[in-house]
Amino acid sequence: MTIRVMLVDDQVLLRTGFRMVLAAQPDMEVVAEAGDGVEALQVLRATSVDVVLMDVRMPKLDGVETTRRICSEPDPPKVLILTTFDLDEYAFSGLKAGASGFMLKDVPPGELLAAIRAVHSGDAVVAPSTTRRLLDRFAPMLPTTGKEPQRKELERLTDREREVMMLVAQGLSNGEIAARLVLSEATVKTHVGRILTKLGLRDRVQVVVLAYETGLVRAGGHG
Repeated sequence: MTIRVMLVDDQVLLRTGFRMVLAAQPDMEVVAEAGDGVEALQVLRATSVDVVLMDVRMPKLDGVETTRRICSEPDPPKVLILTTFDLDEYAFSGLKAGASGFMLKDVPPGELLAAIRAVHSGDAVVAPSTTRRLLDRFAPMLPTTGKEPQRKELERLTDREREVMMLVAQGLSNGEIAARLVLSEATVKTHVGRILTKLGLRDRVQVVVLAYETGLVRAGGHG
């Protein structure tokens, strides 16, 4: 299956570079490009896309708001935020807006391609441990918003599911969680799937974000 990718960035040279890298892959095709968020939303209405590589700092409509609008649509493409600086506050906002992760713009081509494939398969693009570092830095700076409804939803999880969620939020992979809880990896994967379904979350990255927002995991430490 060919992964249909859209490039959204106001720098033409950067889009050209990404397009060349992706064009060399037998399982990827760049089907659309846009120079800002407004154009991206227009193009997406007429084009079928699997993964969007989204710049954050753009004219007219930035990548965070564009991501929010894309992810609010039914059956949206996956969004991978591209940021110039590691631990950019825009990346944090992008994750909260529904992106499946973030990458640095100077990422090695191999890592970018792996990230696109991971996102397309429904996995989180960024290691949860990287997401934790991002949240540790920026979560304390944000005003607290009422997260009681989500906290109430956490009560729907079984004790085992809450245990698994805590470990996901701490950056452990399914294999590491399986070893820690003496379970099979397939069982852990089932638990993670149930957690996503019960909490209405898209992927592991959103599990980490929710764990911070509800206080299940605290900035700078574990829950």
